[in-house]
Amino acid sequence: MQAITEAGGEAVEVQADISMVIELDRLFAEVDSRWGRLDILINNAGVMTCEAIGDVTEDSFDRQFAINVKGTYIACQQAMKHMARGGTIINFSTSVTGVMLPTYSVYAATKGAVKQMTRQLAKEFGPRDITINCIAPGQVATDLFLAGKSDELVDSFRRMNAFGRLGEPEDIANAIELLTSDKARWITGQTLRVNGGFN
Repeated sequence: MQAITEAGGEAVEVQADISMVIELDRLFAEVDSRWGRLDILINNAGVMTCEAIGDVTEDSFDRQFAINVKGTYIACQQAMKHMARGGTIINFSTSVTGVMLPTYSVYAATKGAVKQMTRQLAKEFGPRDITINCIAPGQVATDLFLAGKSDELVDSFRRMNAFGRLGEPEDIANAIELLTSDKARWITGQTLRVNGGFN
């Protein structure tokens, strides 16, 4: 936020649990009351719990779907109400949907759902000149990715892409910048794998 305000912009923090419709209603109402419209929506909130199928609990399953799928969908639903013509929506999936990794079954399922909703919703947002796309990062050095992983496992992920390194948040930010620019107005309903050639 500080970087935004120092550059002359306006920023506000609004905390919300995106797994709850009432919380998303409040979040978008705050945006509407402050600015009167929504131009860009980036659905990047998510959770990941890696567990073998025998260890997955109902609570873990429901939580991942509630945040990763339901939260993204309801936010898109809110965008249909509040977004200005010519706006942009970016949802977040994962490149893991293109490989077979043990313990990723629930997480990959949620992100596969996000990819499909993005594609299907493109036809609904298109008449309002709103683009909706999906970014599917590979292994990026974030707290979400690194949590609970051994150094050996992280090293193995580094070796899976063409560059032999983990992605950095800036790599994903560059893709977001592209998809929110006028250069991407003819791109919608697509999933962009930003993963250094991981798959």
